[in-house]
Amino acid sequence: MPRSDFLHTLTSRGFIHQISDTAALDQAARDGVITAYIGFDCTAPSLHVGSLVQIMMLHWLQQTGHRPIVLMGGGTTRIGDPSGRDTTRQILTVDAIEENKDSIFQIFERFLTFDDSPTGAIKDDNAEWLTTLEYVPFLREVGRHFSVNRMLTMDSVKLRLEREQPLTFLEFNYMILQAYDFVELYRRHGCQLQMGGSDQWGNIVSGIDLGRRMAGAELFALTTPLITTASGAKMGKTADGAVWLNADRTSPYDYWQYWRNTADADVERFLKLFTTLPLDEVARLSALGGSEINEAKKALANAVTALVHGEAAAEAAAATSAATFESGAIDEGLPTAEVPIAELSAGVGVLAAFVRAGLASSNSEARRAVQGGGARVNDNKLDDPTRTLTEADLQGDVIKLSVGRKKHALLKAV
Repeated sequence: MPRSDFLHTLTSRGFIHQISDTAALDQAARDGVITAYIGFDCTAPSLHVGSLVQIMMLHWLQQTGHRPIVLMGGGTTRIGDPSGRDTTRQILTVDAIEENKDSIFQIFERFLTFDDSPTGAIKDDNAEWLTTLEYVPFLREVGRHFSVNRMLTMDSVKLRLEREQPLTFLEFNYMILQAYDFVELYRRHGCQLQMGGSDQWGNIVSGIDLGRRMAGAELFALTTPLITTASGAKMGKTADGAVWLNADRTSPYDYWQYWRNTADADVERFLKLFTTLPLDEVARLSALGGSEINEAKKALANAVTALVHGEAAAEAAAATSAATFESGAIDEGLPTAEVPIAELSAGVGVLAAFVRAGLASSNSEARRAVQGGGARVNDNKLDDPTRTLTEADLQGDVIKLSVGRKKHALLKAV
């Protein structure tokens, strides 16, 4: 077991997949403050749950006395990371990248303290140096350290070629730019460690090699395992799409429900990775058996939602869930879609209502839910897909719509 608080914590909580030199990194973490970074490209207005393990690593880095860097990929997003993809990423406009960057960064302020102290987190953007590089000087200074033969063996390249999918020259350059980021952050901030997912190992190791060649630096790599659910599904993906961290993309209630629905086999692992609960409390919760495991799932949902959305949002989501699932009441904390009272007076097709409420992506999907016996209106089974909803269906000023046992929403008359 590592002796530094940093690596001991990450090891105990299940974060570590690979380290380039465990003994040397452990010693460096005991000797002084380590500066480490993780890069986040700005491909969407929000990160999703799949990025949460990386954010938690930065959190524990700071909590154990070290300095995190959040590197926003304002420059690398213009290229597109080919790792784990069969197709080229969509090229975004510079304005879209900037909007995404500003939106994404909000989440980090909940997990990290940004200040001028020795362990204060730093925000940086690789557009600051990548967009000012001159091509020929960059090739002479940096490109000469890269072997195309070795680059072709990288998983991000090799897998694309094996599947006979095109890899653009633009994407081929991504690993060089990521490696250069590591060197630049070493020069600017004394950054010694890059962390990331296991799919980034090759890119990070390239940065270690480049740092040695260009700056004589001793740098380190640390990666996390691929986080999947007990069913083998990729973390953060559901039948309804990605589970986003920003509230305007996934509501706090839906976010809470995602964690509440964790499989029994995943509870202990997720409590370690995605909460700050002490490990003895994790052990107590994980030991609960039978129906009591639901209390552990609620504790998981409360803790993860509080980290991302705040205590008040977590408490509200828990209360809404209790009202909806335990007492059978209609709780206005449920996701809500508005419908004009005049439209309801004329009659709203029930299939369109399910789509409007976000419980189905299309009328066809809603019809399948009805035909499968899983659709309900005000907790009553819906058998007729041609039915219309009217004012007579209102309970107060809302109509409760449900698909299955876990998906609920309100249609509110306005």
